[in-house]
Amino acid sequence: MQAQLAYSNSRQDTLDQLVLGHAGLVKRIAQHLIARLPASVQLDDLIQAGMLGLIEAARNYDASHGASFETYAGIRIRGAILDETRKSDWTPRSVHRKAREMTETVRRLEHERGRVAEPQEVAAAMNISMSDYHAIVTDAAGSRVLSLDQPESGVRELGDIPSVTNDDPFAHVEDDHFRQALVAVIDHLPEKERLVMSLYYERELNLREIGEILGVSESRICQIHGQALVRIRARMRDWLSGESG
Repeated sequence: MQAQLAYSNSRQDTLDQLVLGHAGLVKRIAQHLIARLPASVQLDDLIQAGMLGLIEAARNYDASHGASFETYAGIRIRGAILDETRKSDWTPRSVHRKAREMTETVRRLEHERGRVAEPQEVAAAMNISMSDYHAIVTDAAGSRVLSLDQPESGVRELGDIPSVTNDDPFAHVEDDHFRQALVAVIDHLPEKERLVMSLYYERELNLREIGEILGVSESRICQIHGQALVRIRARMRDWLSGESG
């Protein structure tokens, strides 16, 4: 009995150390993700959701799988935050509609012309001004409508990692074919869009930091980011509908 109690206390101490030692990771991930969400979303809410993900990660972590705790915890923290954001959709219907229209326009133009659809061409095809074009891609950057699946059928956002189970904590690798297709699409983005996506999703820089690197404003980076997401969504549609096999 005493041995069991000692083991229980030791395990709890280990869990507490993992959680306390990685609280900063939660804040860093939340600050990174909030740039993709509307201004009405509160950072504290994301941090609270992320802390629950961290606690879950500490309880379920198994070092025998070969990944470090920080890597595993990062996956669970992101997943918990994204799950929380899915409970509410802050995006007005008009933003969803305009973003879908832009996605379809980009898809049609690139199919017809066999090349990248330039922003001016997309705006002309939609019969909107460049100011309206930039407003749509900026709104779209924080909208769930730019998930890589339709919101009605289960949101799957760019950079999202499929949910995992306790029995198979690294089950996200099973979606390898989708990821390969996504990587290929990103590799063929225009250079500036590809660079922004790399800095944002791979190096996890925020929009302000990327703007400083590229010598442009944070709002301009937000536009480029949204533009890239629209283009990716347009190019991934066949794959998602099963037409690419």
